[in-house]
Amino acid sequence: MAGEHTPVSVLADPAYSAGVLRHAQAQTGHTSVIKPAPLRPPVAGGFTLDEFAIDTTAGTVGCPAGHTVALSRPSTGGQRNANFGTRCRDCPLRRRCTTAKGGRHLTIHRHHDLLAAARRQAATDPDWQADYRRWRPPVERVIAWLVAGGNRRLRYLGTIKNDAWLRLRAAALNLRRLVRMGLARTDTAWVLTTG
Repeated sequence: MAGEHTPVSVLADPAYSAGVLRHAQAQTGHTSVIKPAPLRPPVAGGFTLDEFAIDTTAGTVGCPAGHTVALSRPSTGGQRNANFGTRCRDCPLRRRCTTAKGGRHLTIHRHHDLLAAARRQAATDPDWQADYRRWRPPVERVIAWLVAGGNRRLRYLGTIKNDAWLRLRAAALNLRRLVRMGLARTDTAWVLTTG
């Protein structure tokens, strides 16, 4: 990405949806078309982080039951915590929120606002959803072609050899695709005949 001089759209697997990457892309003007990793509630069918009213600017967190607590100061890594403690003891929503004896505890990522915005965009923005639906299948297909035939693991020790192997495999796959699309040799040149 460092070599890109104009903003680009970045399509990646949800494994690359971390806040650090999104922050770096936002700083350089790139657009992320990366599906956010799903949130998992601590209780099956319970409340996720997005169901809490988190205001990182004001430093407060409100829970679905209406309790509000202050966020801790940022740690060295930038994370902040919110502890609901005794407020959870007699809460009617406790069964949907936590099983912890000490009440619900939230860890707020330093790039929480970017991650929450990405989850909202993926859930509600029709333009984002259309781009993702358009580009995800071809990318998944190419990855499937690349790893087919036992090629999911690296073949060699060392970056240089594996990089050369990957480039050769990609070139062979591209050539195979072109041949299937009608690439043929005439007397003077290679031509792509589409029917």
